[in-house]
Amino acid sequence: MFRHKPVARSWLSLAFETLELIYHVAVRNLRKSHNNAVLGLVMSIVQSLIMLLVMFFMMQLFGMRRIAVRGDFMLYVMSGVFMFMTHIKAIRAVSAADGPTSTMMMHAPMNPIISIMGAALSSLYQQTLSAGVILFVYHAAWNPVTIDEPVGMLGMYLLSWFTGIGIGMVFLSAKPWQPELVGILVLLYTRANMIASGKMVLANNLAPKRRDLFDWNPLFHTIDQARGFVFLNYTPRYTDYHYAIKYALICILIGLMAEFFTRQHASASWGKRR
Repeated sequence: MFRHKPVARSWLSLAFETLELIYHVAVRNLRKSHNNAVLGLVMSIVQSLIMLLVMFFMMQLFGMRRIAVRGDFMLYVMSGVFMFMTHIKAIRAVSAADGPTSTMMMHAPMNPIISIMGAALSSLYQQTLSAGVILFVYHAAWNPVTIDEPVGMLGMYLLSWFTGIGIGMVFLSAKPWQPELVGILVLLYTRANMIASGKMVLANNLAPKRRDLFDWNPLFHTIDQARGFVFLNYTPRYTDYHYAIKYALICILIGLMAEFFTRQHASASWGKRR
């Protein structure tokens, strides 16, 4: 008798409602990392800065400066570190997003795709802000930053983030089945990328056998391609950004299928027994 009558809405209003929900999920993820939102962003900047300085002094210590691209050495280090940080931050954020057994999924408008997109956007915002602040301070205080093709460099930056989303979705779909093991695998993968990403080397300078050790990694391709867009004197010959796009799309497809299967079998009691 008092049943609510559903109101027909256009696809445009549904799209705006979904975008608004993704925005709120992204803000929630940002606030979840630290009680103070501003301090949380500052900590993200400090984390990227520490990684940048560690890589700079490590390459100086081991004499790797001579194999870098002719140009601004600090910009060479930044091009690798920022792509690496964006990639692993996306993996960690997406793999830690709310899954099918989360209490957030009990709310009607919420679904795993919105949770994934919100987590991915929050990591992109946080890392982009960190990279932008560090680049501005370096440009204003030390050496003017000159990028040969900014649009191409930005495309590789977003592609590094996109591949992180795909890999993170695979981990997320497996997490309800064995969360402890998946947590260890995420940690191992992100730690292995410290070396496997190839951010300290140039693909053109590597021997074929040595290059084969990095060639499987999409981050290796995006970093090398990004340096081709950043520096006028470097042209990548052995990497291809199309590989990274295909890799990300395959991972997203696998992640979506596995997430659908998990959602059909997941139970809230799984978390209780642990």
